[in-house]
Amino acid sequence: MQSKDFQRISPYVYEISQTFRADMVVPARFYADGELLADALRDKSLDQLVNTATLPGAVKYALAMPDIHQGYGFPIGGVVATELPDGVISPGGVGYDINCGVRLLGTHLDVEEITPFLDNLATELQRNCPHGVGRGGKIRLKRNELIRLVEQGGRWAVKHDYATENDLEYTEENGRIPGADASKVSERALNRGQDQIGSLGSGNHFIELDRVEEVFDVQAAERMGLSPGRVVAQIHCGSRGFGHQICSDYVKQFQRVVHKYHIKLPDRELVCAPLSSPEGQDYLAAMSAAANYAFVNRQVLTYLIRQSFEAVLAGKVHNHHVYQIYDIAHNMAKIETHAVNGRSIQLCVHRKGATRAFGPGSPELPANYRDIGQPVLVPGSMGTASWILVGTAKSMQQSFGSTCHGAGRTMSRAQAKRTVDGSDLRQTLEADGIRIRAGSLRGLAEEAPSAYKDVDRVIEVVHGAGIAKKVARIVPLAVIKG
Repeated sequence: MQSKDFQRISPYVYEISQTFRADMVVPARFYADGELLADALRDKSLDQLVNTATLPGAVKYALAMPDIHQGYGFPIGGVVATELPDGVISPGGVGYDINCGVRLLGTHLDVEEITPFLDNLATELQRNCPHGVGRGGKIRLKRNELIRLVEQGGRWAVKHDYATENDLEYTEENGRIPGADASKVSERALNRGQDQIGSLGSGNHFIELDRVEEVFDVQAAERMGLSPGRVVAQIHCGSRGFGHQICSDYVKQFQRVVHKYHIKLPDRELVCAPLSSPEGQDYLAAMSAAANYAFVNRQVLTYLIRQSFEAVLAGKVHNHHVYQIYDIAHNMAKIETHAVNGRSIQLCVHRKGATRAFGPGSPELPANYRDIGQPVLVPGSMGTASWILVGTAKSMQQSFGSTCHGAGRTMSRAQAKRTVDGSDLRQTLEADGIRIRAGSLRGLAEEAPSAYKDVDRVIEVVHGAGIAKKVARIVPLAVIKG
């Protein structure tokens, strides 16, 4: 892909015409400024975006957010909606970490109040919240209980006292995707899922304590309990080995299915099936099971974080209660209704490294947020800022109610490990006052800030384009990583 292959249609939106390639069924659009555009041209992410514009049943346009980078089949940051009933569903359009997402927890504590206990709290979080490659959680489930969990989602967590009704209210889809069916999940996936609930994993997953540095929308911030100096916590993780195995199983299966349905693809990583087909329905049911697993995983980690706050802070601060602000997914395919060419139609919206960003008035939102729009949680790279946004009316019009999900990589994990010394990075971050609790220095190097785009620049693009609105910028106090 070269700059001559697209045109700028607004200050932050570029388009690759449907005439660029004969197999495109819709144009391709991406959000960027000049610097982020240059980043995107350094890998094959825009070529991957064009490939997604060939998927059967795609409507309006294939989209990519400003944190775009090369992924499996779809670019990370890709959004493609296909029309029901016969539009396709693609495992590569969801990703291997199904329902990887972010949960934001609020507190009633200001940074000055918590600072004397911050080191102990970071250590307790590391001790109490299992993390690392292959590491199991504190709950080992029998097979029948795991099946109930993946089919019930957040409701299972309430029944077992890991969640409150308030937690479910402030979780996307109330913590449960309907239609999950464990019978569509392989034995290997079930085996991998039995001991990983309540565990963080590795890679870019983390628990983070942050302080609110700046507020940009006072009304929305107040609604979420945010003010300058207030301490919040983030959880970033997904469905662990359970979701990864489901993706692997269906990618393998769909490599045969595309021939059955005479689907021609420019990249075999885009394997897919008509949503109306038995295979498409099976994947949707299995993906929904993985999504529910991830919601419960973040919920149990929330329970463990609350225990950690209790252990360290009870009797020492005025109020150590931790409440939920919101929980969102950014690797999902969701059945949603959107307006396309003046008519409301049902779509399968793939968001691969992109976040749902429904605007004000959306009935899916908690009553407390319905007039301000859905909270959107955008973690930055380790050691840099993260952002809290809200969805907008323009996101519903332009991007199927979607926006960015993070900073976006500019450097592979292998390259980061070759380039960055984990010990030096740790010293630099701690010199900046950030408490680091990491299981491995090599893992720390993988997630160095230099391996990522500037998250503030990414946010300027989505805010400027109107597909999300700034609420607050938060900066890290402590980071716990595998």
